[in-house]
Amino acid sequence: MISVANKSYVEYKNNAYWVQGTRISLDSVVYAFRNGQSPESIAKDFPLLTLEQVYGSITFYLANRGEIDTYLALEEAEFEAMPQPLESTDPELYNKLIAARVRKTAG
Repeated sequence: MISVANKSYVEYKNNAYWVQGTRISLDSVVYAFRNGQSPESIAKDFPLLTLEQVYGSITFYLANRGEIDTYLALEEAEFEAMPQPLESTDPELYNKLIAARVRKTAG
C-alpha cells in the first residue's frame, strides 16, 4: 500500500488565515474565487502560489464556508470601523474608492 501524506494549505496565525508558508492571505484567494476567477487565473494573479496551493485554499474555503464567510464579514466590519486618513486628506479620491467598492460588491 502506498502512503500519501496529508497536506495542509491554509494556516491561522496572527489572527488571520494565510496560504500556508506564504504571505498571501486566504482572503485574497477567496475574494478572487467569489468574483468568478478560475483557480488558474488566481494562480496567474498570485505567481508566488502554485496551482495546487490555490486549489487547496479554495477547497479549505468550501469545506469551511460558513466560518470563513463569518470571518471575512468581521474583517470587513472592523475595516469599516477604522478611521480612514484618506477620507480627510483626499475626500474626492476616498469617495471614488468607496464607489468602486460598492460597485464591486453589487456586481
